[in-house]
Amino acid sequence: MFPARVRAVLGPTNTGKTHLAITRMLAHASGIIGFPLRLLARENYDRMVAVKGEKHVALITGEEKIVPPEARWFACTVEAMPLDRRAEFVAVDEIQLCADADRGHIFTDRLLNARGMVETMFLGAETIRPLLQRLVPQAEIETRPRLSQLTHAGQQKLTRLPARSAIVAFSATEVYAIAEAVRRRRGGCAVVMGRLSPRTRNAQVALYQNREVDFLVATDAIGMGLNMDVDHVAFASLRKFDGHALRDLTAQEAAQIAGRAGRGMRDGTFGTTADSPPIPDEMAKQIENHAFEPLAQLAWRNSDLDFASVDALLASLAAPPPAAGLSKGNDAVDHITLHALSREAEIRDLAQGRARVRLLWEACQVPDFRKIADDSHTRLCGKIFGHLAKEGRLPQEWVAGSIAGLDNTEGDLDTLMARLANIRVWSYVAARADWMDDAATHQAEARKAEDNVSDALHERLLARFVDRRAAHLIRSLDDAEKELLSAVTRQGEVVVEGHTVGRVKGFHFEPDPAATEAEEKRLVLRAARRALREEMPRRLASLEVAKDEAFTLTPQHRVLWDGAEVARLRPGPEPLKPHVDPVASEFLDNAQRERVRARIAGWLDGLVKKELGTLGAIEAKAAEDNTLRGPAFRLREGMGLVPGATERDVPAELRTRLKTIGIRAGRYALYVPEVLKPRAMALRAQLWALRHHLPTPALPNPGLVSVTLPEIPQPPPEDPQAPRPPESWPPGFAPFIGWLQAGHVLLRLDVVERVAGELGHLTRRAPAPLPEGLASRLGLKGDTLGMVLEAMGFRLIPSVPLEEGQFGPPLPARIGTLRAERPPRRPPQPERAPQQPRQDAPRQDAPRWDPAVMFGPPIPRELRGPRPERGPRRDPRREGPRPDRPRQDGPRPEAAPQEGAPPRREDRGPRPDRPRFDRPRQDGPRPEGPPREGRRDDRGPRPDRPRFDGPRRDRDREGDRAPREYQSGPKADSPFAVLAQLKLKKD
Repeated sequence: MFPARVRAVLGPTNTGKTHLAITRMLAHASGIIGFPLRLLARENYDRMVAVKGEKHVALITGEEKIVPPEARWFACTVEAMPLDRRAEFVAVDEIQLCADADRGHIFTDRLLNARGMVETMFLGAETIRPLLQRLVPQAEIETRPRLSQLTHAGQQKLTRLPARSAIVAFSATEVYAIAEAVRRRRGGCAVVMGRLSPRTRNAQVALYQNREVDFLVATDAIGMGLNMDVDHVAFASLRKFDGHALRDLTAQEAAQIAGRAGRGMRDGTFGTTADSPPIPDEMAKQIENHAFEPLAQLAWRNSDLDFASVDALLASLAAPPPAAGLSKGNDAVDHITLHALSREAEIRDLAQGRARVRLLWEACQVPDFRKIADDSHTRLCGKIFGHLAKEGRLPQEWVAGSIAGLDNTEGDLDTLMARLANIRVWSYVAARADWMDDAATHQAEARKAEDNVSDALHERLLARFVDRRAAHLIRSLDDAEKELLSAVTRQGEVVVEGHTVGRVKGFHFEPDPAATEAEEKRLVLRAARRALREEMPRRLASLEVAKDEAFTLTPQHRVLWDGAEVARLRPGPEPLKPHVDPVASEFLDNAQRERVRARIAGWLDGLVKKELGTLGAIEAKAAEDNTLRGPAFRLREGMGLVPGATERDVPAELRTRLKTIGIRAGRYALYVPEVLKPRAMALRAQLWALRHHLPTPALPNPGLVSVTLPEIPQPPPEDPQAPRPPESWPPGFAPFIGWLQAGHVLLRLDVVERVAGELGHLTRRAPAPLPEGLASRLGLKGDTLGMVLEAMGFRLIPSVPLEEGQFGPPLPARIGTLRAERPPRRPPQPERAPQQPRQDAPRQDAPRWDPAVMFGPPIPRELRGPRPERGPRRDPRREGPRPDRPRQDGPRPEAAPQEGAPPRREDRGPRPDRPRFDRPRQDGPRPEGPPREGRRDDRGPRPDRPRFDGPRRDRDREGDRAPREYQSGPKADSPFAVLAQLKLKKD
């Protein structure tokens, strides 16, 4: 029988060493291969399953064991290689890690002791050749050249890195920061870290391999055999923390990472980026030529342990290396944990005998994936040993509860990664079937928890570091020859390569609100420029042929076309001719902007002619008459309305001529009725606000004729661009627009003019009864009518209620013209002594007719008491008219007052209102007024006598008056007569 063959296949990265080893292993009947990382073991396990089938391939790592009964080929981590199994082929990848101070002793042990029955293969770098030849002299060493060229590209910015680049950092903080920067500038990246679970790592690698992103941000974990389509490797730093101190990368370590660039026959490049200093020239040449200094020594730890006691075990672990080229490395975690537990008396008491000491050593070998700088891992190992030593098994509830508590997908990236590290610890524990009864169930629960947390971690990584839309757009835009698939929907959404990049409104492009970063906005704008090259000319042509109904004005003087702003107005040389400024757009040149301006200016001119065209027609009619030109010009400047009374300025003859051309010279304004229509009023409001650089105030609803304002003035809105409501209209706006203010009420001008004209005609001679429904016509409440009438130049005379003892209808409310009181011109006269009452006054018990008490028709003759005797009465018809009171129907002629005559009416001061001759007389008390000199009341009491409204009987012209006979009065059976009779009987 021939001896077992030992081979060493050495060379740089991308030489196909791992592929050769797997091919050789699968050619044997059985085999075991050890990888430095769990990720690599899982990746190659999947490749082996694809060739040999799931039931013949096993996976053994510290946290995961998949061992079918018929398994013959094993993919393992180096620490988990089942060396107690006999296999034809044994291989160890990355054998140069024997020099690692922390894990190197395990690789050195496999180099010295792991052998296959037929073939053993060690894969690694050329630097281990001298020591390997010394320690394993029978090994056949084969050197394989790199399949592609590796070239130094120097320093580059993140924004200048080529696609298919891997950016390497050496801490989680650096990885996150760089990934964020890549997302903002280049659309996103995949993230690969040693702390990721295989499920998460595979998902991230697939994201990169499927070209959903063009960049990969990773730790130095990618240097250990991960095969991806990387064209360039950029170092974000040249220093790393190795668990003990921060140090510079060695040339061999940098080459191991840089070698990921250029897979297969495709060349690769490497360099630095971000804040990293450039790679020294000497190191760059070493990496390009794969020329490194050989390893001087390998890490070693005694594997022939003494389990007689705890102290014997510690002593065997501290044994010196047996040969040259071997040296003790750093104390491993299991050694440190054992040393810490050995100081506890309870642990020493339990660790009696070889079996217990071996059990303690196995408990200390539980890996510390959490790497927390405290004694939590030591206490966990001590607790595991305590349960195993006392009970022989771990409690089911403890293990199940610990795993269930970790099955939680809440938290950020660091929280989920820490949770994954805890799950890996319990996965290792659950994989020890000799430590618990139902190990398979706990393994399944741990795998389920790991998958759930891994998926959540992948989703968090995607959400934070990947923008699929930006990545796809960048790739498409970088290809100048590629024609983008773009479209603009009816809603204005701009879609490029299936991704919505924003919305176009009018001729302005609005980036997608999701693009919050400046880099993202620049990207979508870049895509929009390519997509809108043909869309903007089509939109311009549509605007030029659009109907007038498609354009509208906003209160802020912006012109909208189908709801999108395309221009703004600014004051022009005349109120009716504002300027039009198209909205600036990078998609329109000057000639196209002029086409937009011309179309909107034409629409605006048409709108002014449509709503205010009457002004032009009036001005044309007034051009033929010099007296009409002035009012027409004033109306053009006031856009159809000039506030202010016209009674003094416009004679009656001119008023008539103005009316013939459509101008109304009213009591309160000179105006054209057509401009008070709702749409014309809205346009006038817009143009007035534009001239005053204000937003257009809000107008009342077209159907209203009055608006009640709050009694306390309201401040303008906080937003200066918000339309002002009527209660905070700017000064001068209400009268200009056609609303008159009466106290805290606004009245529409045309309605007020019409009502005031009717009231003026009604009260042209004397106060008249209040027209029915006047408050309703003005849209007012009854309590505000008096205030409004006073503002209109009228006064409301309220109804006087009947006093007690009066009968008949009360005096109705009346309306009169508001007169300005004139000061008295006559000095006050001394008071006259009251006259003595006549001796023939009627009896006090006789019924009296007093106009201050009684109201209604005269008392019938048969119900009256005896009339007292009176002296002869002067007959004015015999004496002739009095010189101071001439009777005439027209206005009195001016004449000088005669000497000794009483003063004229106009010299006596204001007179109280009293019924005039052209108004029907009313029975009842006279309205109260100031006392007048020489009144009847000042002359002493006069005999009571009933009033009558009928004609007087003939009187004796010789001085003797004939007895009066009253023909007027109610009939005997009328209600008034019955009421009067009842009252007399009662008294």
